[in-house]
Amino acid sequence: MGLEVEIVEAIKTKLKPVDFQVINESHLHAGHSGDDGSGESHWKIVLDAPDLADKSRLARHRAVHAALGPDIIGRLHALAITFR
Repeated sequence: MGLEVEIVEAIKTKLKPVDFQVINESHLHAGHSGDDGSGESHWKIVLDAPDLADKSRLARHRAVHAALGPDIIGRLHALAITFR
């Protein structure tokens, strides 16, 4: 299973968003020191999750990291998170 599928499943299952996107931006960082050559190092999540709406920005980011878990987070070099 690819990393994108793992991220999508974790977000869907644990955060129950009404809408979200998982975008692989690794190609934009080719040759960068964080580029491990896997093509799965840099990600962006755009998320609309009503359960997170009343939380602070820091709490929302922590919730996303917790939903992804240490296994997924440990394989990312960079993760951008935008909330709608």
